[in-house]
Amino acid sequence: MSTQVSIPGYEVGTWVIDASRSEVAFQVRMLGFMKTRGTFDAFEGSVVLAENPLDSTVNAVISTTSVNTKHKRRDTDIQHAGYLNTGQYPTVTFASTGVRVDGDDFLVDGDLTALAVTKQVTLRLSAKAFETGADGKPVARFSATTQISNKEVGVTKGSAFINDTTAIELDIVATKQD
Repeated sequence: MSTQVSIPGYEVGTWVIDASRSEVAFQVRMLGFMKTRGTFDAFEGSVVLAENPLDSTVNAVISTTSVNTKHKRRDTDIQHAGYLNTGQYPTVTFASTGVRVDGDDFLVDGDLTALAVTKQVTLRLSAKAFETGADGKPVARFSATTQISNKEVGVTKGSAFINDTTAIELDIVATKQD
């Protein structure tokens, strides 16, 4: 039996992620103290909000070739085998498998597939706002965070210099579909 929750302004329906107003970012530590930050600039996805928010689903696809660390040589290196191997694995996907409440946040469990490896991850999600956009259409704003193990998803290069954990931060704006 699932628990019913209430979110101010919540609207049931299918919401499409607006990549032009959203961000998929990551951060990795090198040598234990230096941070490398980056984004993936090409991605798409949808959020289907159910009557009971805990029955909602999320699906997303990220283009690995769109990696952007603001350093062209590093971006090229990251696309090779041992890192993202974009030639063989051009996308990373996320498909939710469940939603739980945790205080004021939600935990969105799902399958993350990268480099042909599928791992269960949990996103800590916060519903920031449900509002009307400048065009009069409903807009939803979410933020989410998680961490993944580079080794577990198949990143084999750079392990002597790069910490195993990559932090992922999502700032998502989605518009409701008619």
